[in-house]
Amino acid sequence: MVFEEIECSGDDERFMLEAIKEAAKAASEDEVPVGAVIAKDGVIIARAHNRIESSGRSSAHAEMLAIEEAEAKLGAKWLTGAVMYVTLEPCSMCAGALVLSRISRLVIGADDPKTGACGSLYDIADDPRLNHRIETERGVLGETCSEQLREFFRNRRKTTEECR
Repeated sequence: MVFEEIECSGDDERFMLEAIKEAAKAASEDEVPVGAVIAKDGVIIARAHNRIESSGRSSAHAEMLAIEEAEAKLGAKWLTGAVMYVTLEPCSMCAGALVLSRISRLVIGADDPKTGACGSLYDIADDPRLNHRIETERGVLGETCSEQLREFFRNRRKTTEECR
């Protein structure tokens, strides 16, 4: 994927492009290509990509790792005023962590109709029964994020078929 060809018209697209770059790192490490960045006051304070396979931890999702990094950098358990940019809609674990961290805003690239918990399958980010709700924007550079995932799984299937 050539990142220079992606045009960014504002901060949401600029920061999503950085999340896409993180997802590309994941793919190069044979991890499912999901990337996340957290910005506050227009500056990236954390970035991460999936490390489930390399760490052997089911919780090593890009979102969880980015939250941990942002909290450590800020020296605080709340991420009020921060925005997460993630290439794939968060699962229920990550959505719960986003609510608990009190992140203010969530920007999603691609929807996840199978496990998405921020509007697709569930909507944990906007559940009025919880003590915090997250403003959510969907579809930012969504086609690029979706294509990145499709390409990864296409290549994985091709490799699997060649090994048979």
